[in-house]
Amino acid sequence: MKPEDFAGREPELLIEEYFAGHTKAWGMFQDRSGDVRRQFEVDIEGTWDGKTLTLVEDFVYDDGETERKTWTITKLDDHSYEGVADGVIGTAQGKAYGNALNWTYQFALQTESRTWHVTFDDWLFLQPGGVLINRADVTKFGFKVGEVTLIFVKGDQVSSTAVETGRVASSATF
Repeated sequence: MKPEDFAGREPELLIEEYFAGHTKAWGMFQDRSGDVRRQFEVDIEGTWDGKTLTLVEDFVYDDGETERKTWTITKLDDHSYEGVADGVIGTAQGKAYGNALNWTYQFALQTESRTWHVTFDDWLFLQPGGVLINRADVTKFGFKVGEVTLIFVKGDQVSSTAVETGRVASSATF
């Protein structure tokens, strides 16, 4: 798959618009066998200054651990982005066309016993109604070690009941 394959698809994904303000996400990490190893919830605050998107992500994992990551993303042209974040080795590269964005980057993944340098091939797809689906393959030396799946919803599209129960309510305005 190439980002250009999605040119012209709607709704158009402009991450600087989508992530400005509050966004909520729910996700999970599956190992290479498909077993769910970790689930999490994320609150994201985004600011866009006309050139740089800053995302402050507050994670709460199913085991109670919390973590904060900050992305600084620069829009280079109509289709290209680059970003840096906590744990990213070097610079993440992004290409966006139509409703899709592809991020690729290396990441220093902390485990209990050591740090693994892994590669993320991260795809985001904006759906009608404002839901953003994110799927990432995680590899090491070209071998798949896992997969991350996330669902993002804009903060104003999730009712307080949905946030409290961890699900999107049918009364949410999409």
